[in-house]
Amino acid sequence: MNIQRSERYAGQLVMHKVVDLLIAGHGLAGAVLAETARQRGLSVHVFDTKKPGNASTVAAGMVNPLVLRRFVPSWRADEMLPLATAFYEACDQHFSSGAWHPLPVFKIFPSPAEANLWERAMAKVESAPFMTNDDRSELVTSGISAPHGFGTIPNAAWLDVLTFLSVQREHLEAKDAFSYREVRPDDVEGAGAGVRVHGKEGRWLVHCTGPFSDVKGLVPVKGETLLVRIPGLEIAHILHRGVFLLPLGAGLFRVGSTFKWSDVWDGPSEEARTWLLARVEELVKRPVEMLGQEAGVRPASRDRRPLLGLVGPHEALFNGLGARGVLLAPWSAAHLLDHLFSGQPLDPEVDLRRFA
Repeated sequence: MNIQRSERYAGQLVMHKVVDLLIAGHGLAGAVLAETARQRGLSVHVFDTKKPGNASTVAAGMVNPLVLRRFVPSWRADEMLPLATAFYEACDQHFSSGAWHPLPVFKIFPSPAEANLWERAMAKVESAPFMTNDDRSELVTSGISAPHGFGTIPNAAWLDVLTFLSVQREHLEAKDAFSYREVRPDDVEGAGAGVRVHGKEGRWLVHCTGPFSDVKGLVPVKGETLLVRIPGLEIAHILHRGVFLLPLGAGLFRVGSTFKWSDVWDGPSEEARTWLLARVEELVKRPVEMLGQEAGVRPASRDRRPLLGLVGPHEALFNGLGARGVLLAPWSAAHLLDHLFSGQPLDPEVDLRRFA
């Protein structure tokens, strides 16, 4: 909610509008935090500027609760997945955006050994809720070869991150709650029982600036994807064999993704393009036309957990979402707001002080 604060300036009593939350950065973390705050009746003002390399603007937005290398659930998947699903469904309804797309993942096995690993994982209590046996007919009709079979992750999805960010930004702009300005350290000053940034006052300022932050434990990881056209291929699921193939409609697909921990700011590379094209051509065994290539820098952490916590008397951090950001962001935003406004302690697994 908005509150008013008064102070005397040059002998005059001046009233200031004070919002609950100032947010620096409108990538995935900042947008999810702003929307979570709105759902709780909290007022916000967001600051953001376009920067090359922002992973949120190029992210495929996949939500997959299973680690595909070992077929084990991702961190707290049983808790994160229902929260994320409910959150993005509510956003779709509120904004009428159509940004949320439930879509199963078909994991194609490259060998009998991996097929056996899948079967063993399905027998485990912690993995079984996220896995089902294959239905070979679905791949046969699309012409995809899977001689060793495939497994299905039924509760996967993808978020059209660009659409999500765009519709929320328009909503904020309509309420005069968005400023196209960068927040530097010198822009932040104390104001009563809160903080002032570019003339806006808030009870808290939360930094959601992703890989552009200097934070202990933060690891920037470059990822690249391709936009391709594959004539004649019609699938209603995400395919994965070495890379993912995400259907966008009209014969268009997103292919990804790479991981690189060095030279993360050097933009799209020929090496990644060649590797991704080779993998997708091996997967679909038909001509693939490349239409575009994008690179972004993910804000990961050393232990692949979010980074949350206080960085000043009225300042906090929301970062470190990494490659599973769409899945982790709703829980993380709610957890941080519980800490800031209700005094609930931070979970040690996400408290940024673990890297102090």
